[in-house]
Amino acid sequence: MVAVPVALDSRPSGVPVGSAAEAVLATDLDGLRALCDSATGTDVAASLRADRRSLGDLAVLLSPAAAARLDDLAAAAHEATVRRFGRVVKLFAPLYLSSECVSTCTYCGFSAPNEIARRTLSPEEVRAEAGTLLAAGFRHLLLVAGEHARVVSPDYLVECVRALAPVVPSIAVEVQVWGVDTYRRLVEAGCEGLVVYQETYDRARYADVHLKGKKRNYDWRLAAPDRGAEGGMRALGIGALLGLRPDWRSEVMAVAAHARALLRRWWRCELSISLPRLRPATGGFESTAPVGDAEMVQVLCALRLCLPEVGITLSTREPARLRDGMLRLGVTAMSAGSSTEPGGYTTPAAADPQFEVSDDRTPDAIAAVLRAAGYDPVWKDTLGARLRSR
Repeated sequence: MVAVPVALDSRPSGVPVGSAAEAVLATDLDGLRALCDSATGTDVAASLRADRRSLGDLAVLLSPAAAARLDDLAAAAHEATVRRFGRVVKLFAPLYLSSECVSTCTYCGFSAPNEIARRTLSPEEVRAEAGTLLAAGFRHLLLVAGEHARVVSPDYLVECVRALAPVVPSIAVEVQVWGVDTYRRLVEAGCEGLVVYQETYDRARYADVHLKGKKRNYDWRLAAPDRGAEGGMRALGIGALLGLRPDWRSEVMAVAAHARALLRRWWRCELSISLPRLRPATGGFESTAPVGDAEMVQVLCALRLCLPEVGITLSTREPARLRDGMLRLGVTAMSAGSSTEPGGYTTPAAADPQFEVSDDRTPDAIAAVLRAAGYDPVWKDTLGARLRSR
């Protein structure tokens, strides 16, 4: 793939007035953390009984006191999910376009200093990858790439989306963050979703793990979902990478604050959240505070109860046993049969992966698990914006 010059979108300091990002920065997360620490069993009972829950209720449901009532949280989360979403789970697959990257992110296998086999797919190769995934049943694809603005340029991304739009009903991107004009171009080409992980909402920790590259700009990244929505993206996905920040409770509260702000500011958009845990990757980064399975269950249940209208995504980073167990607690979307290397579905082992997948079951096997649990696997969203316009 030949690198081409590209004019980078401007990156002003701070966040736009009136944006969801501004609302996140104004949230009293320290006060919520203090409320979490002081919560009692009586507080937990009151939050479980509440009809409409606030961020304060989330803090209570994430507390050590609430950890003693996981069964009650799980039952309430299951009921809330079935009431709002029914017994369906959307299946999707990530399609990696490129592992080229100029950023230094200490936890990522694609980080620029890592000596790995890198690859960038041509649009024709992207379409071949998509063909394999379509044959497996997928109709939702998430295009993923490292951060290299001249290799994975806006023109390249638009070309890849255009190559897929005639055959793939639902396309989303998880790539370097851009400005409104670039997102508008992607929407016009046939993309309808944007996924942006803030990685960690703690500004100091963010600086510690992002050492070089455009991704160091915390505010520019935080406001990316606002720019995507302004550019016409109908679906937004946000999240954090659990294990980067020692205080996982504060991280979850920050994600929830961001979700609520986006729901208020961009109420026409569908919103989903995901909180994947760190997985082994080239570079050897290890978390100093890994999040356990029981804590993951508490996180998912608390989020479902306090964000009843928001989708929750569970990736193949998590082990099969845990994914099967968490299915009933609030999950609305799951990746399946994932490869984290460019070309991994048609020509595997030609490049190194971004990270190790934990659940390596086939899409058919995961669909069978869903059906056995009484859930319907959804391969195609007929309510998509592009489909409505046809």
